[in-house]
Amino acid sequence: MLQQARLLTIAFLSCLTILSAANSALGAMPAEGESRYAKLDGHRVHYRNHGKGREALVFVHGWTCNLNFWNGQLPAFEGKQRVILVDLPGHGQSDKPQLSYTMDLFARAVEAVLRDAGVDRAVLVGHSMGTPVIREFYRKYPRKTLALVIVDGPLRAFGDKKMMEQFIAPLRGPGYKEAASRFIDSMFGQNATAEMRAEIKNSMLSTPQAVAISAMEGMAEESIWKQDKINVPVLAVMAKSPFYPADTEQFYRGIAPNIEYQIWDGVGHFLMMEKPGEFNELLAAFVVKNGLLKK
Repeated sequence: MLQQARLLTIAFLSCLTILSAANSALGAMPAEGESRYAKLDGHRVHYRNHGKGREALVFVHGWTCNLNFWNGQLPAFEGKQRVILVDLPGHGQSDKPQLSYTMDLFARAVEAVLRDAGVDRAVLVGHSMGTPVIREFYRKYPRKTLALVIVDGPLRAFGDKKMMEQFIAPLRGPGYKEAASRFIDSMFGQNATAEMRAEIKNSMLSTPQAVAISAMEGMAEESIWKQDKINVPVLAVMAKSPFYPADTEQFYRGIAPNIEYQIWDGVGHFLMMEKPGEFNELLAAFVVKNGLLKK
């Protein structure tokens, strides 16, 4: 039986590699799915549903991004698990009301999507800002959280409030697009093609300035960076970067005792788009290893 299970896992991962290699990042054609809207505080939260089941693999995008940033993952997992891609409030096809875009709001939006979709428990994958979002989700809804997957995202603040305000300040004025554009340019790795860079930048800059600033302010809130433990399985896939302190892995292990931690060299912030095949293999192996998303 053990040998049979190993062979099935190898076959599964091989299929993921072939499927993923055939798709390019943001420009990949999304697999068929249902476009739906959940309701939160009277506003619509857009999501795309693929498959059925009470458990799901849920992908949460980063700052000023949208659900299309996960197109490179869909072909690998659709039909094998239920997959849900979320447009956080203010992003993508979700409503963009004038309000504070906090991590609490985003976490409640993810929960609203799961309720609307009839999902009881989920493996939550969060890229960049999506990491504090899924961590906040875990705090609020631990029984609905099977595991967390951190994709080049933070578990602690980038700096104190004064430092964060200095970082946010250039985004506040009429030169927002120029300042945001320079910030986005710093995120790319050597595997990001010119086409990928242009698509990512255009997509991120289409998010309203007010949403971008408010979400950044939300990440500056001290309350979201408490060092409470994460007691579900965690996978962290980080890009090697001087941006992260030397003790980042140690810090993450202190918060998440059951963590699998990897640092990838030669990739940028959008590593799941630069190397979709390798990322999908790793995520699939994590799901299999921990016995998650059983049908």
